[in-house]
Parts: sequence; C-alpha cells; structure tokens
Amino acid sequence: MTLPFNNSDSIVMHIDLNSCFASCEQQANPLIRHKPVAVAAYVSPGGCILASSYEAKAFGVKTGTRVFEGRALCPTLIVKEPDPPLYRYISQKMMALFREYSPDCVQKSVDEAVLDFFGVSNAGATSYVARLVSGQKLHNVGYEIKERIKSEIGDYLIVNVGIGPNRFLAKTAASWHKPDGLDEINHLNLEEAFSQFKLRDLCGINFRLEERLNLVNVFTPLDFLHADLITLRGAFGGICGYYWYLRLRGYEIDKVNFPRRSFGQSYALPKATNDEIELSRLLLKLCEKMGRRLRESGLSAGGIHVACNFDESFFHHGEKVSTNLYSTQSLYKESRRILFSTKLLPVRLLAVSCFDLKPNFPAQQYLFDNLLEERHLSDALDKINDRYGEFVVAPASMMEMDKKIIDRIAFGK
Repeated sequence: MTLPFNNSDSIVMHIDLNSCFASCEQQANPLIRHKPVAVAAYVSPGGCILASSYEAKAFGVKTGTRVFEGRALCPTLIVKEPDPPLYRYISQKMMALFREYSPDCVQKSVDEAVLDFFGVSNAGATSYVARLVSGQKLHNVGYEIKERIKSEIGDYLIVNVGIGPNRFLAKTAASWHKPDGLDEINHLNLEEAFSQFKLRDLCGINFRLEERLNLVNVFTPLDFLHADLITLRGAFGGICGYYWYLRLRGYEIDKVNFPRRSFGQSYALPKATNDEIELSRLLLKLCEKMGRRLRESGLSAGGIHVACNFDESFFHHGEKVSTNLYSTQSLYKESRRILFSTKLLPVRLLAVSCFDLKPNFPAQQYLFDNLLEERHLSDALDKINDRYGEFVVAPASMMEMDKKIIDRIAFGK
C-alpha cells in the first residue's frame, strides 16, 4: 500500500540567516559591505574559513577553504576572525522576534530556527499571531518577519524562509532560492521542487547515505520520493527507512526532543604538545566550560571520557565513577587521571566529555561535608560569572587561558 502525500496545510516555518558570520560582520561594519568577506578560525594562511559572504562565494570561496586558497581565488578577500558575542547577540534578538509569532519556536543553531504554528490560538497571542490564525497566509508572515529583521535588528541581514507541512520540507524550502528567498514546498509542488535538487542537497543525506541509495537505484531526489517503503528500508535498514518514507511525504516525525546524554568540549591546538603543564591547563579550561553547561542544566555526571588526536594515531578512554561529578574540580580530577594514564605523543586535539547524566538535587545530603561544600562553592562561582562575565572568577592556573582557548560558536545546538 502506497502512503499518499500529506495534503494538510503548511504549518512549519524554517528561517535561516544567510552567510551568518560574514553577514553579521558586514552588518557591524558598513565599510566591508558589498565586498568579499570571509570569517576564518585563524587569519593566518592555514586558517580554515568558516563562512563567506555572497560576494566571496562568487569567487569560489566557501566553507572549508583555507585562507591562502581563498586569497588565491579572490585577492581582495577581507578575512576576519570570529566575533562570537556579536553572533550570539544577533541570534538572541532574532529568536525574541520569532517568539512573537509562535510560542513553539526551536533554535536549531546560531543561524537557524523552526517555528511551528500548529495549535496556535488567539488566547494570549500577540497581534501577529492573532492575525495569522484569523486567516493571514503564512507567506505574508514570512515576508513580515524578513522586513522586521531588517528594520529592527540589522538592515544588512538577509534570511531565507521555508514553509512546509513538516520540518524537513520547510528546511528544504529554505534552501531552494538563496539568498533572500521565501518558498513553500507542499503536496502540490513537491515533485517540481525535488526536480531542482541533488540528493546531497537534502538535509540528512551525506555521501555515505547517497552511496546506500545509489545501491538501490535511487540517484535523484525524485527517485528518492517515489521509492517504495521496501526499497527505503533496504537502503537504510529497519526503522530509518520508514522514517524517511514518512518525512519525504510531508508527515512530521522530527518534532522530538531527545534527552541530553552527554556534555563535551574539545580544542584543536595550534601547535602540538605533550607538555604536562600546558595540557593540564587546557584540560581545566575545557572542564570549566563543560561543567558550567552541566550545572546550568541541573545535572551531574556519572562518567568521564577523554580523547586525544596525535599526528598519526589517537587515544580515547572513558570510565564511570563512584561519585557523581558536579564541580569543575571533580570533573578535572577524573579527566586528568585518565589523560595521563598513558604515555602521550604530541597532542593535536584534546577533548573531554561527561556522560551518564542524572538530575542534580540541591537538597541532597552527602556523607562527607566536603562534597556539599564543593557543590555550594561551584554554584556560588557560577552565579558570580553569570553576573559579571565568564571566567571573572577562575582557578589561578587558568590565568591567560582566554588567549589560548578562543571563544567559538558551536555547530548545531
């Protein structure tokens, strides 16, 4: 039996800020507008470009290009270091604006958000939502959001808006006509839209999954769309094939909030080292950042994992511990023990993560007073840093570490 396409009204909107980092830089500095701009992890020749403006993309400068390669393609390329506080500020302003339209607004990354208008009612709604549910088309809401971003947040910021019956088709629609597009994909134009994409243009399809699909004679999005359930289950194996079968037909299966299973931080060293003091300081900084996220979520951890990449090999090891880890010092103590349990080659990348997460109960009693004191101290330090800024209060061994581990924007949530 073939499942028909979902012919319900489109209720999901996906909004994507075009060339996010580069656009934010051009918004903040009018002198570099309408010029080829790239934001790179480092401005040195070997630095990796994280984002490029549309003016730079016209020369072939794209994400992953090295700075020296970008300058060879575009001699006038302006290369900027990342400014995470600026990007977060603009992202927060945009999210506040989006929530005026729908309370069901999920931030997918610093430059992406999904608005779900299912079940939005007039009760307690803003004037924008009230107009929507009284008959205003979702397209008009999209155009209004685009204009408000320009007038209220930044006149050089351009977003793509995608509309669809589910999250997958809305995101696909947002990538249809870049930049500054607004498109809807539904049961009426699904085949037309898919005829203009390649398989790897679809969110979730990488080159390995493309190879799997090719093995079952699926070479284009239209082949993908018309493949039967048995074919997709054969390509993906089991339930994943069924999920794709529903997703492609406009049924919502991605509105799921998975529980957090771990927290982690990593750092790629500019110069490889196996110096114990240097690695210990780096590890402490990573544990502090990870610990802050752990405590903000009201959780503690029952295990710790450490990984290192060397030039031609790697080391990784994880362990569960007898006492729940909560403070930065407890996370650092266990991770340091694991890190130096083996003879280290010069380290290129250092990563630490905590797992086996459990709810933290502030009123929980401990057999030893020092554990309770340690938790109270961690909470007090977090409150100070929340109020006055990150790492205002930190261990003395972390002095000057802000110059070594640069603030970065993570991919995804």
